[in-house]
Amino acid sequence: MRVHVVSDVHGRTDALARAGEGADALVCLGDLILFIDYDDHSRGIFAELFGAEQAARFIALRTAKRFGEAREMSAALWASLGGDPRDHIEHAVRRQYAEIFAAMPAPAYLTHGNVDLPRLWPDYLRAGHRVLDGETVEIGGLRFGFVGGGLRTPYRTPNEIDDEEFARKVEAVGEVDVLCCHIPPAVPELLYDVVARRFERGSEATLEAIRRTQPRYALFGHVHQPLSPRTRIGRTECLNVGHFRGRGTPFVLEW
Repeated sequence: MRVHVVSDVHGRTDALARAGEGADALVCLGDLILFIDYDDHSRGIFAELFGAEQAARFIALRTAKRFGEAREMSAALWASLGGDPRDHIEHAVRRQYAEIFAAMPAPAYLTHGNVDLPRLWPDYLRAGHRVLDGETVEIGGLRFGFVGGGLRTPYRTPNEIDDEEFARKVEAVGEVDVLCCHIPPAVPELLYDVVARRFERGSEATLEAIRRTQPRYALFGHVHQPLSPRTRIGRTECLNVGHFRGRGTPFVLEW
């Protein structure tokens, strides 16, 4: 059995269309849309609406953790467009989702990332796409569990949830062979992004579940350039499957 795993697609439709080649199934761990690109300030929804220069300024404020100033700047820009900012965002997100799900191979098992808008996904799913969150499925004789979304941060991305809600989803998954989450377990070397020079948030509930149930694998993304892409917790191999927008190739899991 061969499964390809991707995470943090962020609009990389060209590579996504090829991601299922040679695999029995694709697993996608979320963050499909590209709102703002820290590497190329001219790309993403923010730059499309306000230009690369404003995107660079916004990124600089967030990188410096000047979140209040970043929110004030953003609010002023959205106000300049007129109407409800959520309408402008949804229009742009829908355009990206139409392209991304058209490119998504099948069969595919998906969960949401922290920048996704889960309520829109049903409008774009195709035959052979299955979304799981706090749920399990059997693939090739192994039990896969899926936990989507991220935890609350000062960045206020759209699909951040409370620790308690996230923990309930982890508990609902229970014992599995492969635990698939968007965010990593709360292990420092898995959480530190060496390019962004910051720790992302990881899940204590996931870490505890791994220690208690010892799945074969714990797969995740979210941290684009991790200090360590893998570690072991008991018999569990914890693996960051990679920043798909940057790599363009899926992680391969075979058994």
